Order: sequence, then structure tokens, then C-alpha cells
Amino acid sequence: MIIGSHVSFGKDGLLGSVLEAISYGANTFMFYTGAPQNTIRKPIDIKNTLEAQKVMKEKNINIDKVICHAPYIVNLANNLDEEKYKFSINFLKNEVARCEEMGIKFLVLHPGSSVGIDREIALNNIVRGLNEIITTDSKVMILLETMAGKGTELGRNLEELKYILDGVLIKDKIGVCLDSCHLNDAGYNMGNFEAFLEEFDRLIGIQNIKCIHINDSKNEINTHKDRHANIGFGTIGFENILEIVNNEKLKDIPKILETPYIGEDDSDKARIYPPYKFEIEMIKKGEFNSNLMGDIREYYR
Repeated sequence: MIIGSHVSFGKDGLLGSVLEAISYGANTFMFYTGAPQNTIRKPIDIKNTLEAQKVMKEKNINIDKVICHAPYIVNLANNLDEEKYKFSINFLKNEVARCEEMGIKFLVLHPGSSVGIDREIALNNIVRGLNEIITTDSKVMILLETMAGKGTELGRNLEELKYILDGVLIKDKIGVCLDSCHLNDAGYNMGNFEAFLEEFDRLIGIQNIKCIHINDSKNEINTHKDRHANIGFGTIGFENILEIVNNEKLKDIPKILETPYIGEDDSDKARIYPPYKFEIEMIKKGEFNSNLMGDIREYYR
């Protein structure tokens, strides 16, 4: 099983990301090259990156399965402000270049939101932007994430993703990242994942799935809210999550946890702890830990 989680990429750069992933018992990971809420980026530290690559080899982490995620705020869908639209395109070109510097092969992207324009126009904006970003000599594949359909999000169903993928000219540099919470909230039954895969294969092709975000959901199906829950503590449920991560057709696809941190108590000012070490262990064992929250709090105190 290729499984990991979102990890930080701060002052310790890619090396810090690798070491954090190892501490969780992971054999892959996902990171942002800066804060996901902004586009401020520092130059890539080559010495740090080389050390990170060395540690990955030592710990049997295949860098070809490591995932980078673009920040949430870039939006290829809306071009009402042409300067902002151009900024998003240029920023993503730079993110692709940063991934190439580090040897990262995959960049996950939220397709974008229409925000006041027709959805078909917005979809065409995404296609146009991607065709500017993706070049024949690029070493990075952009993965469009399946979205919950909150607000004016694009990519809320397979038909919209197919429309975008069909419009991208360089087909071998574009793929899909599934998100189990988003799919549930968008209206797809994660309790019958095999049927979903059959529909995906018919419309898009299962070979285009390159990453899966593994999250439970706080919402009932088809609510379009996008609120992640810890594994087994949401409406998808532990057994259904296991069916997804253990699906034989997707065994070589990296699975990435993006589940909520656990608070020390119910206070707004409580310390929070990453759940990933315990959730990864739970998934590997195939045994639900009903005391997950307590074990996490005890471990980090």
C-alpha cells in the first residue's frame, strides 16, 4: 500500500516534509511548496532537496509517487479580471518549474470556481489556462481534483472533469486526483466504490487516476459542503474507506490523508495534533480504533 498524508513544507523544506512523513509510518506524502492560502514562495533550496532525495532512497519512499498540491487561491476558471487570470497561469507555470527542480512528478490542482460567469465559459477558461501551462517538455503531470461542488466550484462531477481533460492538448501531462470526501459530498456513493470506478472508467478512463485523497466526510451524500472527517468517524465509514484504499485496480496509486487535526480539548485555543500516524496504522491493520482521538492526545502530550 502506498499511503501517506499532507505534511508541512516550511523552513526545513522538502527534507522536513520527508522526515515528517517518515515519523507517521508513511511511504509517500503530499506537500505545498508554501502556504496553501497564498502565493508567496521562497526559492527552492537545492542542497536541502538533494538531502531529502537521499533520505527518500534510504527509506524506500519512491519520489515518483510523491505529490505536490497547488494553493487553493489560484483560479483558472474566472477571467473577469484578466490580470488575475494571467497571474494564476503564470503562478502555476512557476509551481510546475519548482516541482521539476525537486524531481516531483505530480501537481494536484483544484479546477477553479466560476464566480459570476457561465459555467461553460469557466470550463473553457480552465482548458485555455492548462494549455498555456502544460508544454511538451514538462516533466510534471497536473492532476485535476474531484470537487464537492461547494458554491461555484468546477469539477463537481465526472462530466465536467471529462470536458476539461478532453480539451487539454497534451494528454500525457494531465490526470485526475480523486477525493473520497469530495466525491461523497458531490453525490457519488463511496459505499459502492466499484460502481463509481466503472462509471469513471467509462467516461474518463481509470488509467487517468494518479492520486487519491483519502478522507471521511462530516456530511451526508450530495450535500456539496466539503467538510473532511477523520477516518471512520464520518458518513463514509471505516469499512468503505478500506474498500477504496485496498482496491486492486488502484494498488499502485498513492493514497493521501487530509483529515482534521485533533484538538487537546473542546476549547477554541486548544493545541491540535496530527492524526496521520494513527490513521495510517489503523488502515494498514484494517482495524478501526474507536479510541483514536484519545490515543492521539495521549501520544502527543
